[in-house]
Amino acid sequence: MTATKPTGEDDRSGTTDRILDAAVRSFGSRGFEATSLDDLARELGVTKQTILYWFPSKAVLLDAVIDRTAADLAAALEGSLEHAGPGWDRIRSLVDAVLRIGLRQPEVLGLVREVSRLGPPATDRMTAVFDPLVERARVFLEAEMAAGRMRPTDARLLLMSAYSTVLGMATEVDVLRAVGEEPTIASLRRRRRELLRFLRSALGMDEDG
Repeated sequence: MTATKPTGEDDRSGTTDRILDAAVRSFGSRGFEATSLDDLARELGVTKQTILYWFPSKAVLLDAVIDRTAADLAAALEGSLEHAGPGWDRIRSLVDAVLRIGLRQPEVLGLVREVSRLGPPATDRMTAVFDPLVERARVFLEAEMAAGRMRPTDARLLLMSAYSTVLGMATEVDVLRAVGEEPTIASLRRRRRELLRFLRSALGMDEDG
């Protein structure tokens, strides 16, 4: 598949960033198939040929969107762990990071949901970015199990279950807004408490563990 043209001095107006931002919003809310390059061009106030100059096809644009979004999301999750304590505190920090993104940038998690729906090769491309973080999580979970601070189970299956639960909760904000219901701070805090309680139970961990 043709690679995108590099950004730099030839893109002084930040055209590629604007295209990527618009594509994330549209792919993450309307879906990949429902988004046309003509739609994006109208939204951006440019011609379709401008988009095709930087991204020769919609498939190439999707690849670029996945690469940038996955890298930004992985960096945000990694950053949430920098000052997190041990055990349960690390899990809570990751959950809070995802929920913040869901609240402030719902289109980002909407894109993750859309990529999961599209399946390979889109999912393979996104998974490759997250693999190092997933491996760290697996090692952490297995260490907690070995130390008796967590119920022994298959770490990879546990990660898949936690991923689905957290992503579902985080994208719920976007779903509510789509039907015209604005979540309140109180409702978000209540859902966060419910989510953390569920994860503690599934992991078999004490909050101070």
